[in-house]
Amino acid sequence: MAASTPLSGANQPLRGILLVVLATFLFAGHDALSKYLGGLYPVIMVVWARYLVHTLLMAGIFLPRAGLRVLRSRRPGLQVLRALSLLSTSLLFTAGLQFIPLAEATAVNFLAPVLVTALSVPLLGERVSLVQWLAVVMGFIGVLVIVHPGGELFTPAILFPLGSALGFCFYQLLTRKLAPHDSPTTSNFFAGLCNTLVMSALVPFFWQLPNWEGWLLLLALGAAGMTAHLLLTQAFRHAAPALLAPFGYCQIVFAGLLGFLVFSHTPEASTLAGIAIICLSGLGAAWMQRKA
Repeated sequence: MAASTPLSGANQPLRGILLVVLATFLFAGHDALSKYLGGLYPVIMVVWARYLVHTLLMAGIFLPRAGLRVLRSRRPGLQVLRALSLLSTSLLFTAGLQFIPLAEATAVNFLAPVLVTALSVPLLGERVSLVQWLAVVMGFIGVLVIVHPGGELFTPAILFPLGSALGFCFYQLLTRKLAPHDSPTTSNFFAGLCNTLVMSALVPFFWQLPNWEGWLLLLALGAAGMTAHLLLTQAFRHAAPALLAPFGYCQIVFAGLLGFLVFSHTPEASTLAGIAIICLSGLGAAWMQRKA
């Protein structure tokens, strides 16, 4: 059977949607595991295991086919910045999960697409319409509704997911700049390897020997993240990104369900309202990007 292309894949939108929904479930499961493991082991160790397993799995899949060519980048400096942006997101988000419930942290992290819209003007020279600026303002209003004065989330700990969203924003902007130069496989492998090396230099200072259950959970953490990324990549081969973007917000729903089932947390009414506003702002930004 011939390999799918973005054009031919547009004929299989339901498959693309299914893959995105499954990927968002795995991402939410990955975050729930990160929150659980972060309560047992240092955050540095959890993030190290995530990138180590991710990189080893990618090496097993792509090195036999492409060899070391997969690491050849035309913009290695930008690749390093992109990798470190992703690493900052992982560290800040995992640290924040120790203080912020899963659904709320995930929702605040989804401010990233709105920040991309705002920062694409000075950093990429893109034009942003009035409606897109309104989506940006709505996104920040959504965060303020979640983190309202007097609420349980009105603490300095909310800066962790906010910082994570900013890091993920820069990661997405750098991904855009690298798209004409390097393949997605090269970018993902480069990021995984770079961050594995950085975390391997840090992890000896935070090392705690896991038991056999801990090793299994750390392995599952990396496998979930890697599998979710592969499913997301495959989804874009079956349907257009503009069609699939709204279904990415299923991750917030799954995060809420896992937060309730695993951590017995029920979001407040104001939190649900803020989550809805953030989702609407992100969907509005995606809709305007599709029109553009």
